[in-house]
Amino acid sequence: MSSFAADHAACAEVLRRSSSSFALPISLLPEAKRRGTTALYAFCRQADDIVDDAADPDSARRALDAFQADVEAALAGEESREPVLRALSDTVRRFAVPVNHVRDILEGVRMDLDRATYDTFPELEEYCRRVASAVGLAAIHIWGFRSAAAVDAGHQCGLAFQLTNILRDIPEDLGRGRIYLPTADMQACGCTADDLRAGRIGPPFARLAALHVERTAACYERAAALDGLLSTDGRMVFRAMFGVYRSLFGAVRRAGAAIFTQRVRPSRGRVMTSALATLSLGPRFVRRRSS
Repeated sequence: MSSFAADHAACAEVLRRSSSSFALPISLLPEAKRRGTTALYAFCRQADDIVDDAADPDSARRALDAFQADVEAALAGEESREPVLRALSDTVRRFAVPVNHVRDILEGVRMDLDRATYDTFPELEEYCRRVASAVGLAAIHIWGFRSAAAVDAGHQCGLAFQLTNILRDIPEDLGRGRIYLPTADMQACGCTADDLRAGRIGPPFARLAALHVERTAACYERAAALDGLLSTDGRMVFRAMFGVYRSLFGAVRRAGAAIFTQRVRPSRGRVMTSALATLSLGPRFVRRRSS
């Protein structure tokens, strides 16, 4: 197996081991775009794991610093020892992915080391822009898009997906000492971070859940425009990913205030049904049918 093929095979193995819901959508792409998207996923997975698996924040910072230096060197054309970084570098060059998106992803991951709470929604949106929207914007360069309007729609899509992750992972993030829901939103709804930490989940938390569900739903509405702005290849993978996340978001919406005490876990069957429906009908049609 050539070095090129081996590098991309290593990325495919990262995706396979992760059991990610993105595996099915990515498989819909033609070979070159599939390899590039898988390399992007593997890079993001490695960056996330550095922070999530570290024994303490200081060791995580050192590991992330070293990883970022390796990434910069690979993007500058230096030979890397890491197959994932070699594949990433190949993808960035082949599809003219703006390097600032790769850097934003790393800075988003770094934010999880530098802060555990957010005061306002604009602060949280900036985190989401780096850690999620930057991934989507890198991806649409691989898939192909027809208009600069895809950039704003791509940001809205990343925001919708990341807010969905945040809402379904509240107990898990709390166990890591992180509370992503902004302090200002809690105050507006009549609850506090201390209430959340102590498990005092009263009526104010139902209002907080409703506030974030409404805000996230608006992001999905705006993100649906991306469907008409992508290449045919890109549209198919976007629809499948959109369907997966709309299903996760639907489970969050149904759970209400229960999101503060248990991680939302929709059935795999429901997720796949949503992905296939959106793949066939498009996000706007599915949205009208489900509203």
